[in-house]
Amino acid sequence: MGLKIAFQMDPIQGVDIDADSTFRIAEEAQARGHELFFYTPDRLCFRAGRVEARGWPMTLRRVHGDHVTLGDETLLDLASFDVVWLRQDPPFDMGYITTTHILDLIHPDTLVVNDPFWVRNYPEKLLVLQFPDLTPPTMIARNLDDLKSFKHEHGDIILKPLYGNGGAGVFRLDENDRNLTSLHELFTGISREPLIAQKFLPAVSKGDKRVILVDGEPVGAINRVPAKGETRSNMHVGGRPEKVALTDRDRAICDAIGPLLREKGQIFVGIDVIGDWLTEINVTSPTGLQELERFDEVNITAKIWEAIEARRA
Repeated sequence: MGLKIAFQMDPIQGVDIDADSTFRIAEEAQARGHELFFYTPDRLCFRAGRVEARGWPMTLRRVHGDHVTLGDETLLDLASFDVVWLRQDPPFDMGYITTTHILDLIHPDTLVVNDPFWVRNYPEKLLVLQFPDLTPPTMIARNLDDLKSFKHEHGDIILKPLYGNGGAGVFRLDENDRNLTSLHELFTGISREPLIAQKFLPAVSKGDKRVILVDGEPVGAINRVPAKGETRSNMHVGGRPEKVALTDRDRAICDAIGPLLREKGQIFVGIDVIGDWLTEINVTSPTGLQELERFDEVNITAKIWEAIEARRA
């Protein structure tokens, strides 16, 4: 049976069809006979007890420069859909959080993926705090003295915004670095949020592994190797994806976190593992599907839809 699927995402017209995970998810849905609708987060609204979105029916094709056809703009009640995908990219700011509150009003009668309540309560760099035995030494703080004491204890650290994404604003401060105070002034001057500091893991030079979980189960991984002279391995900033197998340690991490993800409706999740350590649990808009499918020659996206279709059934 075909389902009615809505995608809340950034403009579909501008995606990279060879890399974008949302495009791949929608493409697979279309291949399975589901009906697609697209809208951007700014077109979501609550009106007199209804959750509505102003958007477009869409048809996709894997053709560069001609990958989407949109129908006529229309205003629809999202409660009439079977599934709504929450897939806009961060920043995880109050605009993002407000959309999760609005989508809460239709979930679970309309299945929102990932569950917006837990997306809101489990942002990438905070959910890992529930698993201290799996993570490197970590501090979340705004006070400069606390951050200085953490750096004094661990010497070589990573400092980054708590709600950043794509590798933006990530700094390595080694034992000889003297920029912590200046960076603290910079960050606190533009945001009221705390910062996150983690002990630097030298294993990042061999790659930052993205492990994909579907309904709490690991289905594969890619390794993201930093560009020469870079600490960051994010593909947004030049990280190179490589084929990699899951290790026993990766599976142990997934065994520890998988039941919680499944219980909280986090169907599509990407975790970051450096060496033996879990550094992030990405639930907002994880990526890596297309790279994983090309390396492993397996239709991972079908597994996502099988999990969703089973819940809808």
